[in-house]
Amino acid sequence: MPAQLLIYENITALSKDKHANWSAEVGQDFSHARKLNALPMWVAEFLPVAREYPIVFNRTNDSVQPLILLGMRDKENLFLDDTNQWSGEYIPAFLRRYPFVFGRSQDGKTLTLCIDENYAGFNQEGKGERLFTDDGEITPYVKNVLQFLQNFEPEHTRTQAFCRKLDELDLFESHNAVWTSPSGEKTSLTGFLCINRKKLQELPPKVLSGMIGSGEMDLIYAHLFSLTNFKGIQKKLASVVSEN
Repeated sequence: MPAQLLIYENITALSKDKHANWSAEVGQDFSHARKLNALPMWVAEFLPVAREYPIVFNRTNDSVQPLILLGMRDKENLFLDDTNQWSGEYIPAFLRRYPFVFGRSQDGKTLTLCIDENYAGFNQEGKGERLFTDDGEITPYVKNVLQFLQNFEPEHTRTQAFCRKLDELDLFESHNAVWTSPSGEKTSLTGFLCINRKKLQELPPKVLSGMIGSGEMDLIYAHLFSLTNFKGIQKKLASVVSEN
């Protein structure tokens, strides 16, 4: 399961001194996500994601992170076609923000707009969108990126709080998913967490009522509903296996 930065290789603070003449040619090529079988997500995405992808959870050290599942096998994304176009209707926010990202200070209080300098779309030939104007100010394009990142910043805290609460209520249980090909070859995905329905039902009425009022129950139901999308993942995998 993935770490937070995944596709980012060379994160550098955006600087008018260094990137004054840089442009970003951003298209619909998602080849940089080719080897990702899961992506981090935020609670604001639960409802649109649940319509297409399984939502699972992953524990790293003492924290839990929700993930969008993209494939059953390691380093295989089943939502990219042969031309590296995204085949799903909803494109995860993690991919839409790339190649930009916020860098955090050690105390977590200061955010700095950063870029992945290794992104293939960056150039100094004026192709695509300029990052800075001739006067050294960030362009409207970068301002829109900054606004997008700022909009999702509160979701980071909200997501952490939601997962922490589920963990404190001891609602998670370990799950495995197994798919068997027509030839009998088994593919298994292990190490992810899901919410235990029985434990959820056994929560005190006061706790359940509070989670309904806060909207947390909607997120839980979205997660549970999304697990039916494992069938779609397995169909995609079956198609890939048959082609090979």
